[in-house]
Amino acid sequence: MSKINKKLVIIGLDCATPKTLFEDFLDDCPNIKKMVKSGVHGKLRTCNPPITIPAWMVMSTSKKAGTLGLYGFRHRKENSYDDYWIATSYKIKDPKVWDIIAENGLKSCILGIPPTFPVQPINGCLVSCFITPDITSNFTYPPELKEEIKEHVGTYILDANFRVEDKNLLLKEIYEMTRVQFKTVKYLMLNKEWDYFKFVIIGLDRFHHAFWKYYDKTHMKYKPENEFEGEMKKFYQYLDLEIGEILDLIDENTIAMIVSDHGAKAMKGLVCINMALESLGLLKFKTKPKPRTRLADADVDWDKTYAWGWGGYYARVFLNLKGREPHGIIRKKDYEKLRDQIIKKLKSIKDNNGNPMNTIIYKPEQLYEVIRGDAPDLMVYFDNLNWRSAGTVGYESMYLDENDTGPDDAVHDWDGVYIIFNPKSKSGKNLGVKSILDIAPTSLKILGVDIPKDMEGSIINF
Repeated sequence: MSKINKKLVIIGLDCATPKTLFEDFLDDCPNIKKMVKSGVHGKLRTCNPPITIPAWMVMSTSKKAGTLGLYGFRHRKENSYDDYWIATSYKIKDPKVWDIIAENGLKSCILGIPPTFPVQPINGCLVSCFITPDITSNFTYPPELKEEIKEHVGTYILDANFRVEDKNLLLKEIYEMTRVQFKTVKYLMLNKEWDYFKFVIIGLDRFHHAFWKYYDKTHMKYKPENEFEGEMKKFYQYLDLEIGEILDLIDENTIAMIVSDHGAKAMKGLVCINMALESLGLLKFKTKPKPRTRLADADVDWDKTYAWGWGGYYARVFLNLKGREPHGIIRKKDYEKLRDQIIKKLKSIKDNNGNPMNTIIYKPEQLYEVIRGDAPDLMVYFDNLNWRSAGTVGYESMYLDENDTGPDDAVHDWDGVYIIFNPKSKSGKNLGVKSILDIAPTSLKILGVDIPKDMEGSIINF
């Protein structure tokens, strides 16, 4: 790698997988293929937990989720049973790449990286992400950039509601959103000063979750020759065309990366974490709730409940500890013993056909040297993420075959992707698995900026 300071463009394809990008569709994507064949690439191991928030900030800070205090989009508030807080930009206390390079006078353009709302000043410009309520909000820095985008690009689109039945309408919405976001990126590249440009295309994540069963022949709901069978490839081809236009805008002194925050794979079903805990005798209801009831709305007998959970791509389990929770019943001296017993019991759960599950469960201190924020007591990955977790209650069984919050075909997987492309060199190497923590120090090295000693990743040499 040259010692000459360079510019850097990072193309974030949310949820891009090694299988889709490097195997199934690479030959259909000539621009991405050029980057792979001339640059370096490999699998990018995501963070724990393997979800969008915190993953993009883990990537941008080179700090683990425990250090950041981010364990998802929602977090339990102050040991409450039902109160929570939402991850926002204000919760990120550690410096991001764009903060660090600003101290060296370098400018950044940032678009769509979660969570960057509410917007905060940077040395450059910023367009916030999908957690922004709507475009009436102040979603840009500087604030006047909002009107500039409207004038030169059109009405900006922050996200698409992908958990819907009308797939034809959703297709149109994802394409339109992605088109507008790429158009905004190209406008900013041409009209703003920048040394570092990083953006996230959330549309691929939405596409995977909404259309995975139509593409993946191993999905239990796949039907041959279905109406949308070819749509996944078409969307990757569209992304490739847009990426080609990005590459046309950069010179030989600009490095380009493609990265993703996590992978994806077929969802086998859902385990209702609270129904599982009830079946294990760890959670009690005073009255039986109706199906799809949120736990916060259920009549839980907290005086007889040892543990409860939150759903999502992984389950967060909380213990009802005396002196910590309002109606805690577990004595502190019994906490570790009970936590180990719950791990053993949850790992013993089989799938709906009686087959063993490869369920992985962590205590936060096993993953993180630093634990900030409101971490759960246990982090549960049912069948190594093949099964999603549902947090709602009131079902006859702990198993669901449809997501409780709307249609969703895919779950997250551990490996995303990285490609590093230097227009001046030809390598074509697969460097193997790297960590999501490695992207920030590698970015600073490219930009010629000193790497803070407390970053938790390593430089990817290419």
